[in-house]
Amino acid sequence: MFTILIAEDNRNTARLMEVVLTQNGYQTVIARDGEEALNMLEDTHVDLILLDIMMPKINGYEFTRILRESGSQIPILMVTAKDRPDDIHKGFLTGTDDYMVKPVDEMEMLLRIQALLRRAKIAADHELVIGNTRLVYDSFSIYMDGEEQSIPKKEFQLLFKLLSFPNKTFTRNQLMEEFWAADSQSEERTVDVHINRLRDRFKNCADFEIITVRGLGYKAVRKDS
Repeated sequence: MFTILIAEDNRNTARLMEVVLTQNGYQTVIARDGEEALNMLEDTHVDLILLDIMMPKINGYEFTRILRESGSQIPILMVTAKDRPDDIHKGFLTGTDDYMVKPVDEMEMLLRIQALLRRAKIAADHELVIGNTRLVYDSFSIYMDGEEQSIPKKEFQLLFKLLSFPNKTFTRNQLMEEFWAADSQSEERTVDVHINRLRDRFKNCADFEIITVRGLGYKAVRKDS
């Protein structure tokens, strides 16, 4: 059974989330502010965090920054009344995995939680299977119909990221921030170069393809979906 931490200072909202999650088979723990939530994580196993932004002591942005800087990759779903694009962008830049605006649709919340937990399992297993293609993160190896292929580390990481989130569009800037931020000499065109190399390598792959989303970036699409 998965355990979800609800970090929410509004007692009525926290209680409603607790009831919905419990009815759908999740265990829950509740923190009333960001500081209490961080303290809970020290001795409580948590699989996912439902996080309000406007909390006392430590707000949701700061909580996320602290958690990510500690190395924790626990999935975070921000749930907040702040719906301006700048607020949403800030949430993703600090390290949240997904974002919902209040009032929350209960079914949508449950579906987003399921998707985040599924992605977290992929990351924990360090292995991804798409049709007859298997990616093993620890060795940066790809097996297609049982035949092993090794590709450069950056290309593998980029492909693993795209295939972990099928049909999700990533901007060039997002991909640059994650894989090339430490390299001040890299430009956005670097992403295009690596994408083109991946397309060339897997042009005959029957399991997936990488699509250009005009004006935005790239996404991976499973051919069997």
